[in-house]
Amino acid sequence: MSAIRPLPDLLISQIAAGEVVERPASALKELLENSLDAGAGDIRVELEEGGIRLIRVADDGAGIATDELALALTRHATSKIASLADLEGVASLGFRGEALASIAAVARVRLTSRARGAAHAWRVDSLDGRALAPEPAALARGSVVEARDLFFNTPARRAFLKTAATEYGHCDDVLRRLALAHPGVAFSLVHNGRASRRFAATDWQARALDVMGDEFAAGARHLDETAGPLRLFGLAGSPSGARAGRDAQYLFVNGRYVRDKLLNHAVREAYRDILHHDRHPAYALFLELPPTGVDVNVHPAKTEVRFRDARGVHQFVLHALRRALGVGDPRIPAAGAAPATFTFAAPEPAPTWSQRPMPLPTATPAAEPRAYYGMVADALAAETPAPRTGDAAEAEAEAGAPPLGYALGQLGGLYVLAENAHGLVVVDMHAAHERIVYERLKAAFDRRGMASQPLLIPVVFAADPLEIGTAAEATEALADMGFEIAPVSPVHLAVRALPAPLRDADAETLAREVLKDLREFGISEAMTARRDQLLATLACHGAVRANRRLTLPEMNALLRDMEATERADRCNHGRPTWFQLGLADLDKFFMRGK
Repeated sequence: MSAIRPLPDLLISQIAAGEVVERPASALKELLENSLDAGAGDIRVELEEGGIRLIRVADDGAGIATDELALALTRHATSKIASLADLEGVASLGFRGEALASIAAVARVRLTSRARGAAHAWRVDSLDGRALAPEPAALARGSVVEARDLFFNTPARRAFLKTAATEYGHCDDVLRRLALAHPGVAFSLVHNGRASRRFAATDWQARALDVMGDEFAAGARHLDETAGPLRLFGLAGSPSGARAGRDAQYLFVNGRYVRDKLLNHAVREAYRDILHHDRHPAYALFLELPPTGVDVNVHPAKTEVRFRDARGVHQFVLHALRRALGVGDPRIPAAGAAPATFTFAAPEPAPTWSQRPMPLPTATPAAEPRAYYGMVADALAAETPAPRTGDAAEAEAEAGAPPLGYALGQLGGLYVLAENAHGLVVVDMHAAHERIVYERLKAAFDRRGMASQPLLIPVVFAADPLEIGTAAEATEALADMGFEIAPVSPVHLAVRALPAPLRDADAETLAREVLKDLREFGISEAMTARRDQLLATLACHGAVRANRRLTLPEMNALLRDMEATERADRCNHGRPTWFQLGLADLDKFFMRGK
């Protein structure tokens, strides 16, 4: 066996670089974060060959003193923390003191900087991870870092890089993320001598729209909620703007872009009932909390975090997003408006005949859901007056006519046509009724609790210590959800009862998922998701079917129930349930006034 010996300093740095510098985008992220921590207001990035040949980051930040230049390229040297207390409450983006040293270990690095108040700038080059003696240089202010020929001395790692175009795409994404989180800073990006992106300093709303695009802005919901020390603000994309991939999902914690399982789970749950099939929402969300409430020292890349009150954070984000997504269709305010004084303007009339969903007010549902599962006529109550005309219509409008107006008739056995103050309303009667039935079934289950179904033969399975400990600690929570899960040995659990609606599910799989969620989130979102899937199926089968002929009173009752149901503008599969055709649209279509 080989003798134990210390590793050379360069090899140590190259090993450490593997944790920090995976590709050009990783190096760019670290350099941009250093510029932001230095208080830069303008950051300029130049790339060649996707950053493989050159990454150059210039800023107008505080700069580095001459006698600290060489130290800046040394591992574990930083100005951002000095004690454990500093680490536990760190507010800067960088703090490990590894980035520059790691980059210098796998690239040819030149650092030029002029500290504020210094007579001129100084430059230091790195050779094999070691800083050479500083030399005078020309620079007006701030710092410039150049990293050339990334992985030139580790060819095996360089071979794993993708094409220049792919690497540039990753670098561009890094710049977009940091630009979203720091709207008060100007960013520019030049690739192979050609300007490709420019973000002027602005407020966060304008920056979000600039980064996310007009399509996202058209239906994004604004939210800004606080609960104690927690604040969540940003823009949540509408279900109609959902995408096939996750390329437009930006989540930040205290200005740091993160990929956190707990937060991502909360966002998915908030969107679960309103997205169509496998679509993914677009959003730019910013969570703020005291630095002591979150541990950012979890992974060298600093994209993973750990919350001290994970359950509280999860619930706050989940419910804040659900409220934002359940209030119709608020629009983006004007850029520059203060968050506390946002107002949402109604959409301008479309220049052409078009489909436009409109917001519905939410009313409190009745104490008990109507028995209108299966056949809609059985649930419809008294006669509803037919639409008024002339003076009666004006008096009714002043008194506050219902948003969806009054039914005119049916079209093709599929749609209900109604007239409101704005013009013509077209309703997909099956999709609308499906949402109504679904929400009422959920409310009924929530009020009565989850019935439990004992198993004739308990299901026993091998469990790890965490699962056994969770089952023992969460007996009451499990019982509230209809489960009976208990240890039968130090390494086995027995499932003796399941929620009645899920009695045909695989008991072991369901139990493991529930215990995992109880451990991670404090609630059983897996159980809720399965319950909601079942209720969604029941609602679909129970909703009024196509080609069912409805009377005018039945149609009007459906419209009133839509107005009193949360998220009634979409069915539980994410499809729109209605749209408005304004009088102005019809006038233009028929060329009236021309």
